[in-house]
Amino acid sequence: MRRLKNVAQTARDFVYRVLYRGTGRWCPVCEKPSRRFRAFGVDERRDDAMCVNCGALERHRFLWLFFQKMTNLFTTRGQRMLHVAPERCFEPRLRRRLGPSYLTADLDESRAQVQMDITRIAHPDDSFDVIYCSHVLEHVPDDRRALREFRRILKPTGWAVILVPITAAATVEDASVTDPKERFHRFGQKDHFRRYGPDFVERLREAGFNVQVTRVADVASPEEATLMGLMEGTGDIYYCTK
Repeated sequence: MRRLKNVAQTARDFVYRVLYRGTGRWCPVCEKPSRRFRAFGVDERRDDAMCVNCGALERHRFLWLFFQKMTNLFTTRGQRMLHVAPERCFEPRLRRRLGPSYLTADLDESRAQVQMDITRIAHPDDSFDVIYCSHVLEHVPDDRRALREFRRILKPTGWAVILVPITAAATVEDASVTDPKERFHRFGQKDHFRRYGPDFVERLREAGFNVQVTRVADVASPEEATLMGLMEGTGDIYYCTK
């Protein structure tokens, strides 16, 4: 059954690549052009969002530019990187670039190299040069503990990028909400424990991180942002150090 699904997905991807062939958009992740990006989402569907070649969304394209232009990820050899909940558009590319120093982790052991509960990480202090975790903490009951764990295992000279969906004016959470339908109504998905606001940066600082916020305009001109589909609302990048 899984093989049939993979074949069907491959066929759909091929059709999309043919239908969207052109040069109106360019993806920095796979470095391929397309006429435009695909729509993405269910309840809050976004037009011109997903690369038809690699599946990268706006936040992925923005982050790849950030990795290239504002970090040492691809220029300093031997850095040990922890990638939590690896995205399909990133994982093979990061593995090719970083080799054996690249580790993927997920609570679902079938989706990564190691199974990991990020609130109880079985690695000693100062283990990683780079930590990347995106759109995971909203699924974690005790996100503050997870942030403290990330800081604990980050080397003193290392850095982390920790991203969450910003969907509220201020962070909203209620631990007493356990019904999946009510969670969906309050937090956007049945397995979400909160909606984050821009005050997420303060939660990072409370965990002991120094935080630098990067916006699209910091890495791309207006023309580049349009070409790569980095429109208003793409979100900010939180670059964290000890």
